[in-house]
Amino acid sequence: MTSFMPRAQNRTALILFPAFDWCISPTHPEREERLLYTRDQIIEEGLEDIENIVFLNPELARHADIDRVHLCAPSSHKLLTESHLISAGATLRVARAVMDKEADKAFAIVRPPGHHAMQTVFGDRGFCIVNIEAIMIEYIRRHYGVKKIAIVDTDCHHGDGTQDIYWNDPDTLFISLHQDGRTLFPGTGFIRESGGPAADGYTINLPLPPNTGEDGFDMVMERVVMPVLDEFKPELIINSAGQDNHYTDPITNMNFTAQGYARLNQRLNPDICVLEGGYSIEGALPYTNLGIILAMAGMDYSHVKEPDYDQARFRQPEEMTRYIAGVCDKGLEVFANRGKTKQEALKKKVVSERKSIFYDTTGFNVDETRQYHLCPDCPGYTEVTATSPRARIHAFTVPFNACPTCQRTARDLFAVTQPVPQTITALQDRVADIYETK
Repeated sequence: MTSFMPRAQNRTALILFPAFDWCISPTHPEREERLLYTRDQIIEEGLEDIENIVFLNPELARHADIDRVHLCAPSSHKLLTESHLISAGATLRVARAVMDKEADKAFAIVRPPGHHAMQTVFGDRGFCIVNIEAIMIEYIRRHYGVKKIAIVDTDCHHGDGTQDIYWNDPDTLFISLHQDGRTLFPGTGFIRESGGPAADGYTINLPLPPNTGEDGFDMVMERVVMPVLDEFKPELIINSAGQDNHYTDPITNMNFTAQGYARLNQRLNPDICVLEGGYSIEGALPYTNLGIILAMAGMDYSHVKEPDYDQARFRQPEEMTRYIAGVCDKGLEVFANRGKTKQEALKKKVVSERKSIFYDTTGFNVDETRQYHLCPDCPGYTEVTATSPRARIHAFTVPFNACPTCQRTARDLFAVTQPVPQTITALQDRVADIYETK
């Protein structure tokens, strides 16, 4: 008599880190038991016994990994808990699993999440303090030399932090599918937000109307996401796998299902998934996470269904379908026109942008100004000034793809800048992997 052991087609690495010792408040959507039912579902489905699915242990990210991406006030040491370092460290561990060919695919099912955390960080906003995807991406670039990366953010909330970090980077394609910002936090993610002066067209926002269903998400994937990825030809695809588009989510208004998430993942075929939002702890997350895992592993997910799902109840109106088709057309137009504004911007040499960033958890605003010092040979370097009620940041940042001239100029400016009281003056040089403050 022989025993049959199910086998995954793709070697798939998983990390589950529920962070039971961290929460914003006991009743907050992002609370300790958020991944409890997902853990139970994984055990119940016997995923631990499936050949080619391996569970890895998380690790601690170093503060150097954080400072490679973020400008933290007063510092990353003072802002972050151990849970934040483990959540970020889990993404580094799954990245190594894929890059070192321990696995074909990997999924970090972790909390706290990260995609609302911007380059400058003064505290928690949108349940996020540090951007765990960006920390992972810059780790990969530093240690494996990968250049072109695509991020597809499928969280219901616009990934404004990820957009901010890669706003002026033409080697990072950022695509966000989300509920229209006129109806949901953080109130951003409109089609006109298409990238900085050196990377216009490499940020593609696809704001979808409330109650978008399966047909809408399928249309966006077919008409925009997959054709753009085919043309961009990334070396890696990262799925910022928020699952709050689910029809049972308590803080959003969409009509997606576990089957839809699995089908989206199968079509997208990401190298790495990182969990973001999703707050239907019992009704959605166990099913959506399971569907995504099985799709990544190349296994049958047809049995993964919510017990209360009624397809007829969530049928998408024709008028909404036509509206989403228009969103798709505009998104394709953004990408088709990529790079066309850089030559005009180069004539100015320096392009300034100002914005106000709301920290919803603590209730204060940050005023930020960025000066993009443009270069014909690279994206250039950036001077950032950000002021909050708590502290001020004045920084010179050098992207990983900067030329030697821009790197040297930013270093020289930092060297001659005099320290100011209550101001963190910083040099963030990703080429040399240096973070200095004074």
